[in-house]
Amino acid sequence: MPTTSEDLRARGLVHQVTDESLFDRLDAGGLTAYAGFDPTADSLHVGHLLQVCTLRRLQIGGHRPIALAGGGTGMIGDPGGKSSERPLLSVGEIQANVESIRSQLSRFLDFEESAGSRQALLLDNASWLAPMPLLEFLRDTGKHFTVNQMVAKESVKSRLERPDQGISFTEFSYMLLQAFDFARLNEDHGCTLQIGGSDQWGNIVMGVELVRKRSGGHAFGLTSPLVTKSDGTKFGKSDSGNERVWLDAARTSPYGLYQFLLSAEDATVGTYLRFFTFLDIEEIRTLDVETAERPHLRAAQKALAASVIDLVHGPGERRRAEEASAALFGGQVASLDEATIADLVGEVPSSTMSTHELEVAPLLIDVMTDSGLTASKAEARRAIEQGGAYVNDVAREGLEATVGPDDLLHGRFLVLRRGKRSYHVVLVS
Repeated sequence: MPTTSEDLRARGLVHQVTDESLFDRLDAGGLTAYAGFDPTADSLHVGHLLQVCTLRRLQIGGHRPIALAGGGTGMIGDPGGKSSERPLLSVGEIQANVESIRSQLSRFLDFEESAGSRQALLLDNASWLAPMPLLEFLRDTGKHFTVNQMVAKESVKSRLERPDQGISFTEFSYMLLQAFDFARLNEDHGCTLQIGGSDQWGNIVMGVELVRKRSGGHAFGLTSPLVTKSDGTKFGKSDSGNERVWLDAARTSPYGLYQFLLSAEDATVGTYLRFFTFLDIEEIRTLDVETAERPHLRAAQKALAASVIDLVHGPGERRRAEEASAALFGGQVASLDEATIADLVGEVPSSTMSTHELEVAPLLIDVMTDSGLTASKAEARRAIEQGGAYVNDVAREGLEATVGPDDLLHGRFLVLRRGKRSYHVVLVS
């Protein structure tokens, strides 16, 4: 079995470290480490998964993880990685988001007393930041840092170089608040390690410095690489590039997350396996070879999707996602249960139809066109004539083909398909 530091290095999770002696401490066990999660939404997304998994790895390695929800810093907003100021959320919105994030994190970390010294903690920095007097903060924390230091940080410098945007004093103060978090966790819980993405390096270093200046203690910072696609863009957006892929099943269904991971590019899937799964490194290297020699089998993508869905939603949802994927791409959609077909409604184009409309047995040509599966009746006609029109994965022939109540799956779904891959679900009510 590799040590904790060997495992982190083998997975490519070490980008920057404030002190190389950290690795010996990691292998000895007994550290308390934290990562912060800003409550800008009521769910974590796959972009957060790297730090969540790293906290889990540290817990497995004998350390205590702290997941810090930023109920306080969320009132300010981290300027890092943003070209303009974030919209500020209300106190109520932030508190609701914090509670949602709490329940999600409990899926990944062991918060039970039986974990002993490794028992994970869930904390909210609003508990100490909200009641803290401004003058006390400026005197006891602000005095330890110069404006010169703060302006030199990349997250600030990049904004100052854009006179059309600039940076408000509100966001400028964020790094001091994050540094104070580390100092407070150090004093209250003996926390000596902060982890984060490489874009958090400047903030983490300031926290390490503040721990030293306030208590004389020795703290560490460790960053991991930012997770990107092969073109350098951030990992975690849908194919459209506009919507995040969430860990909340109500926002992104298990099937949707499964398909997102299944679509990982060959060039990056090995990295994702190392970052987001707990598969043995040797097993991952075997999958690397499989991808290079037989990419059409997509073995690495399937392993990635299965492992992450198991972790995020559980084996039951993973099996349903696998069955749905196999049915859609294998022409067996009629075998799916009602809940799985309902999931597909959010993942493939869909439309509605009344029971009355279906009872008159409309022509399939009209249904394909009205639903948007085809752009015109002429296109629908061609699909039928060429044998490429399906209802519940059964080919329909003849231009006079109709659909009716007997075609409904589970009494309310019609699954239309044009060609091999173009699906459309009609909800009938």
